Amino acid sequence: MTAGILLLVALVVLGAGFFLYGTVLSRWFGVDDRRRTPAHCFRDGLDFMPTSTPVLFGHHFASIAGAGPIVGPILAASYGWLGVFLWLVLGAVLAGGVHDMGSIMASLRHEGRSIGEILRQYLGSGAQKLFLLFATATLILVVAAFDVIVAKTFVASPPVATASVGFLLLAVIFGILYYRVGFPLPVLTLLGMAGLALSVWVGFQFPLRFSETTWRVLLFGYIFLAAVCPIWLLLQPRDYLNAFLLYALLFGAFLGLLLKAPAIKLPAFTGFHNEIGPLFPLLFVITSCGAISGFHSLVGSGTTARQVARESQARWVGYGAMLLEGLLGVISLCAVVGLSLADYKGLLKSQGPIATFASGVAGFFSALGIPYAKGQAFAALAVSAFALTSLDTATRVSRFMLEELFSREGEHVSTARSRVVFTLLVVGFSAALAFSGAWQKIWPLMGTANQLLAALALLALTVWLVSVKRPSAFVKLPALFMLAVTLAALGLLFYRNIASGHFLLAALALGLFLLTCVLLFIAVKGLRGQKAGPSGYSE
Repeated sequence: MTAGILLLVALVVLGAGFFLYGTVLSRWFGVDDRRRTPAHCFRDGLDFMPTSTPVLFGHHFASIAGAGPIVGPILAASYGWLGVFLWLVLGAVLAGGVHDMGSIMASLRHEGRSIGEILRQYLGSGAQKLFLLFATATLILVVAAFDVIVAKTFVASPPVATASVGFLLLAVIFGILYYRVGFPLPVLTLLGMAGLALSVWVGFQFPLRFSETTWRVLLFGYIFLAAVCPIWLLLQPRDYLNAFLLYALLFGAFLGLLLKAPAIKLPAFTGFHNEIGPLFPLLFVITSCGAISGFHSLVGSGTTARQVARESQARWVGYGAMLLEGLLGVISLCAVVGLSLADYKGLLKSQGPIATFASGVAGFFSALGIPYAKGQAFAALAVSAFALTSLDTATRVSRFMLEELFSREGEHVSTARSRVVFTLLVVGFSAALAFSGAWQKIWPLMGTANQLLAALALLALTVWLVSVKRPSAFVKLPALFMLAVTLAALGLLFYRNIASGHFLLAALALGLFLLTCVLLFIAVKGLRGQKAGPSGYSE
């Protein structure tokens, strides 16, 4: 069998999932375009504003599609390609897409608030505070790590730095022309794509060379501005334009795979246990964002829901973007399935997962007549561009959650003071972690923490659906599976770190395990006592 066949099977299953299961999900969630969305009810031109589907899809997809669906499947392929492939495809359709679409729908029915608000309404303020504190702490860790990663990327590849700066300037111009001047979107999109190409060319002609420390400081300054500026001025148009880089990457790799059709040499299954650890739960944790990611629920209920113009967009933007990310994960897997197990391990050890991905994609591009070096550089540029989008989106979402955590009941609109104060808190804590190097000590827990966020978001969605008397099994089953995965992973991490003397990581793993148990206990107790759903907009 060839990798091309693997990709076609994934495309058929994901496409069927969107058109068939996605339609059923819309009915189960009660999607109704007659309802006014928070973007209309609380429109402020800052965070709340109705947005067209193409722009919102690009913004959401660029925000969620970081390095996770690229790195995760390549690392998890050490267990063989079959398990990773099945989890990427079926997980995206039955778990990840449900999680993402559900997070947006729940936020739409709760004034554009986060998953924490759902927990507060149905399980009390204690559950809300636990979730928001955990989610914010996780995002602060993400901001610290990605600041360092992007800074190192800019130092290693100065042309990428120049191109990234060009993308930001282009986004501001795009936002002004689209929202203030009224240029038609198709015309601006074509001009924007030309501007992206020009930015890449300028990057190679005039590479920016600064020290890593300088880039770190500049990046922290940038994410502060991105978090407090109106969404239409920078983040939304930048993400929309950046998404075309990933579209091009996906399309080029897809065609190249079909033409080149490399034979699959990697074993379908290498065993239930290898040097990484047991297949369950680690395959599901390591594969990460290509199948399901808790970070998506924070984006969906944090920024995306506040821009939804009509509820039917939740299926296209939430469910559709997750399935496209699953396809990206399959392409990442295909970048290594043509290797023998020995070659796969050797390449991964010598180059790392991102460089391995870039090499594989460059090989696919070469089937289209694109020089190998240029294909490799383009793949690396696309990955770094999306690391930057994850960085500023995580900062903005953290600001939202802190505002929600410290707001009085009924408040939902940001103030100039809250935007500045809470963004400074996020940037300040992230900078302290980044410059001290402390993030590296905590980072090994990140994969499990991300999947734990997904499990807790699914748990919150289950409570909401049960309380408003809607079908819930389609959310409850993936919630139970993800809870089993994360609890098993946390138990394994606790045991390993105790045995190796890493007591900080052991304590954090134990803390997350207990947090999950507490929230699960509160949820079960709340569900048992639930007699009727609350009235009003949340139904």
